[in-house]
Amino acid sequence: MKVIRHTSVLIMPLIIAGFVEKFIPSVVETQFNIVVNGLITNQPEVYIVRLSWSIPLGINTTVPLGGCDVKVHDDLGNSYQFAESSIPGTYLSDSTTFQGVVGRIYTLHINTNNATPTHHSYQSLPVEMKAVPPIDSLYYEKVIIKESTLSSNVEEGCQIYLNTFDPGGTCRFYRWDYSETWKFYTPYNPNNIYPNQICWISNNSKNIEVKSTSSLSEDRLNRYPILFISNLTDRLSTRYSIIVNQYSISENEFAYWEMLEDISEDTGGLYDKIPFSIPGNMLCVEDPREQVLGFFSVSSRTSKGSISMKISLD
Repeated sequence: MKVIRHTSVLIMPLIIAGFVEKFIPSVVETQFNIVVNGLITNQPEVYIVRLSWSIPLGINTTVPLGGCDVKVHDDLGNSYQFAESSIPGTYLSDSTTFQGVVGRIYTLHINTNNATPTHHSYQSLPVEMKAVPPIDSLYYEKVIIKESTLSSNVEEGCQIYLNTFDPGGTCRFYRWDYSETWKFYTPYNPNNIYPNQICWISNNSKNIEVKSTSSLSEDRLNRYPILFISNLTDRLSTRYSIIVNQYSISENEFAYWEMLEDISEDTGGLYDKIPFSIPGNMLCVEDPREQVLGFFSVSSRTSKGSISMKISLD
């Protein structure tokens, strides 16, 4: 009997392992939704609105929506036309006639004309452009991260922080993105023809960085961690610079980015959240029940950079 009992213990894991198979659900998607992504700021630049169709599960390419009439209206009755560029589905403002102004309220209007069978029109909820405080300081510190208290594995690197403060307390909801550039020397090539060439690489942020100070007594953020750079990369070998953009956003947009961050970081595991369509601030004029994806952002922006910063982890 003892032999049989021990044999059962050894066989059970093999039986359970045999039941684990890759499962790809069969999903039939018949409805395509319009996706809107746009941003206007208070900076003198070309603003971009991108229109596309939602894509079925398993397809990695976007389907642009061209041939639309795209305008932005403000609360003073002004209208600003966006012209479609050479890239289908990408609509650009005229920087010589339109620049966002803090305190103004903006609404995005889209008419699909003959680009869709329904010829529907869409518009955003009105969004006020709120002022954003400057980034007071941008700095870094050497940090060591341990996998756990019981593990001896550690990772050394550089943590970049920022401080910001709005004495008027009008912003309260923030978003950040950044652009980083670093210098390094290439190793010798096999023939030693061009040894130690100098190279520069630039990279734009892809993570979602949002924060609210609505629960704090002051509209202040100290030591907010923007980016961790591991010394396992080549970023810290010679020279490194970063430019951080700070945006004011509405409470609705903050909730949108939070939900998007939630499902983007918790996907892939057996018990992860099931991805779902996140409601934005766009709606169909003719049929409010139609789901419209994406968000029209209205933000003032400030930037701060650390140029040619030589980081030492010694």
